Amino acid sequence: MKIIGIGGSLRPGSITYMALECAFRKARKHDIEGEIIDLRTLNLPFCVGGSDYVDYPDVQRLRDLVRSADGLILATPEYHGTLSGVLKNTLDLLRFEDMEGKVCGMIGVLGGELSYNMMSTMRLICRQLHAWVVHREIIIPYAEEAFDSHGELVNPKLDERMTELVDSLVEGLKKFGKT
Repeated sequence: MKIIGIGGSLRPGSITYMALECAFRKARKHDIEGEIIDLRTLNLPFCVGGSDYVDYPDVQRLRDLVRSADGLILATPEYHGTLSGVLKNTLDLLRFEDMEGKVCGMIGVLGGELSYNMMSTMRLICRQLHAWVVHREIIIPYAEEAFDSHGELVNPKLDERMTELVDSLVEGLKKFGKT
C-alpha cells in the first residue's frame, strides 16, 4: 500500500507537517510506504479551471504522485474557520481521475479550541473528487503545545486518535481493495 500526505501549510517549521510526519510514523508500522508532498517545494499556480498547466510541470508531478497512491492523508491548519487556501488550491488542481477511489484521512491543526468547519469542507471536497473519506479524523487543538521535541503527541488521547486515524485509513484501504 502506498499513501501520499499533503500538508496545507507554507510556514517554516510547520506544525501541520509535524502532524503528518507523526501519522506517517504510525502508518509505517502497517508496512505502508508513502511520501509527504511538501507544497513549500512545488511551484503551483493558482487554479484557473481546466487542466492545462503546461507552464507548471509541478502540477503534473502532483497529479502523478496522487494517482500513483492508494490513499492520502490531508493535513491543514485552520484559517478563518476552514482549510488553508494553499490546500484548497492544491485540491482544485487535481482532477477526478487523480482522486477517483482514493481512501483519504484528515488532520486538522488549530492554534486554539476545536472547530469542525475545516474537516467538513475537506470531506466535501474529497467526496466531490470521488474519493472515499475514512470515518476517523483528528483535530489537534492548541497545536503549538501538542508535540514534544521528537514530534510525538504529548497528549495520550490525541496520540490514540492519531493511531485510530491511521488504523481507519488502513481498514479503508483493505475494504476498497487497495491491498
